[in-house]
Amino acid sequence: MSDMSKPLAVVTGASSGIGLELAKQFAQNGFDLLIASRGSGLDETRQMLQALGAQVESIAVDLGTYDGVKKLYAKARSMNRPVEAIAINAGVGVGGSFVPGTEAATTLESELNLIQLNVVSVVHIAKMFAKDLVAQGHGRMLFTSSISGTSPVPFEAVYGASKAFVRSFGNAIGNEMKGTGVHVTVLMPGPTETNFFHRAGEDDTQVGSAEKNDPAQVARQGFEALMAGQPEVYGGGPEVKEEGEGANRTESEQQKAERHRQMSEPGSA
Repeated sequence: MSDMSKPLAVVTGASSGIGLELAKQFAQNGFDLLIASRGSGLDETRQMLQALGAQVESIAVDLGTYDGVKKLYAKARSMNRPVEAIAINAGVGVGGSFVPGTEAATTLESELNLIQLNVVSVVHIAKMFAKDLVAQGHGRMLFTSSISGTSPVPFEAVYGASKAFVRSFGNAIGNEMKGTGVHVTVLMPGPTETNFFHRAGEDDTQVGSAEKNDPAQVARQGFEALMAGQPEVYGGGPEVKEEGEGANRTESEQQKAERHRQMSEPGSA
C-alpha cells in the first residue's frame, strides 16, 4: 500500500549512471518514484530503490520516439497523484569525426538518434509535464545538460550542441515559469564515471581514458540544487565549475573548440 502523502518524482534514464544515482537521491529523501529507461536493468533498479523505502513504478520505453514519451506521460497520469519533481535525464553520446569517410567517422543515424533523445524528447517531456506542474502551482524540473553545453566540442559535435540546447532551453523555460511555483534546475556534469564514454566509442580519447567524477556526487549536487531552487549547478569537482565559469566564459568559441579537440580527438588518450 503506497503512502500517497509522499511526493512523487519521475526520473528518466534511471537504470544506470547519473539517472540511477538521481533516483537514489529521491528515494533516500522521502520521494516515491516512477522510473523510465529502455528496460535493461529496470527491475533490479526498482528493487534497489524500494529497499531504500520508496514505492516505485517503472516503465520500459524508448524516449527517443514520440510514442515512448506519450507512454511515459500516460503512465504518470495513471498513477493518480501529482508529480512533484521530474528529472529529464535520459541521454546518449556519440564520439568520432563528423565528416563521412574519415577515420572514426560517426554515422548520420547515430547522430539523428542522439538529437531525438537529447533534444526532441526533452522538449516533448517538458511540454507534457510543465502544464501539470504549473496547473498544480508547485513542482521541480531537473534537466541534465553537461559542461559540454558551454563549449563547442570537436569529435562530439552533435552531442555538445545537444547539451548547449538543453542548457539554453532549461534556463529559458525556468525564467518563463517564474512566479508559478515551478522551479527549473540545469545540471551540468563534467566527465563522470559511467559507461557513457565507452558507449560513445571514446575509450581512445583523452577525456574517455582520464579519471572522472563520481556519479553519486554529481547526482547529489543536482538533487540539492533542485531542492534549493537553483537555476544551474555544475556536477563534479571544483575543476568543472572552474572550466564553466572561467575558460569557457572568457575564451572565444574557436579557442574553446581547439582546447576541447585535444581531449576528444580519437587517439588522444
